[in-house]
Amino acid sequence: MRAGAIALYEEALCEQTAALVLRTADGRALPFQVSRWCGAPDAADEELLSHCRGPVLDVGCGPGRLTVALAEREIPALGVDISRAAVARARRAGAPVLHRSVFDPLPGLGRWATVLLADGNIGIGGQPARLLHRCSQLLAPGGQILIEAEPGNVDEQLTAWLEHPDGRRGPVFAWARMGTAALLRATDEVGLQVRGQWRHADRTYIRAVTRAAAQRRQSPVLELRAVPVGVLHDERQRRD
Repeated sequence: MRAGAIALYEEALCEQTAALVLRTADGRALPFQVSRWCGAPDAADEELLSHCRGPVLDVGCGPGRLTVALAEREIPALGVDISRAAVARARRAGAPVLHRSVFDPLPGLGRWATVLLADGNIGIGGQPARLLHRCSQLLAPGGQILIEAEPGNVDEQLTAWLEHPDGRRGPVFAWARMGTAALLRATDEVGLQVRGQWRHADRTYIRAVTRAAAQRRQSPVLELRAVPVGVLHDERQRRD
C-alpha cells in the first residue's frame, strides 16, 4: 500500500468515528477495523502475543496495540508502519516505532526472533511471496514469522481502495488476502516451513520458520534479546 493511499485511514485514526471499508474493484466492501486496531488487545491478540519471542518486529503495526503490549511484557519489540498518524499514535502510547515500509532498510537485519504479520498484513504490497521472502531475510537463525490468515478459503491478489461512509474514496492500491490453505502453499513456495497453527474464535494463525531453522535441534533464538530497544530508538532518531 502506498502512503498516499491511506489518507482516509489517517483521518479515521484521528477521529475514530468513520467506519471505513476496503472496496475491491469487483464491488465488495471488506471490513477495515480501525476501532479494533485502536483498542486494547483482545483474547485472540493475547494468544498471539503468547507465541512471540523477542526481539519482535511488528510489520504494519498501525496504532501499535501489539507493539505496546509486547513492551508492557518486557519483550523487546519494534513496530514499522507507513502511516505517519499511526506511528505518532503508537509513539504516544509508548511504543518504539519507525515510519517506514517493511521493504525499506530496517535495523536488526537477520536478528529478529519474531516477525509479526497480524491484522491481514500478509496483504501488504499485494504480493505475499515477496513479503514473505522479505520477512524471512529479517529473521535471525531459528526465528519465526507469525501470520494471521483471512477467514475461509480465500486466495486473491486484488486492487482496492479505502472508502468513507460519506462516499469519499482514496487512491487504488494493490492488496492480497489469503486463508490458511493459501498461506500454507505460499510459505512452502518461498522456502518456509509451517511449525504450528492455531485458531481463536474466527481468527486463524500460522507459525512459519525457515527450513534451515526447522532442521536444527537447538535454536539460538533466546540469545537474540540482545537487540536492545534503546538502539532501535537511536536508529529512529537518526533516520526517521
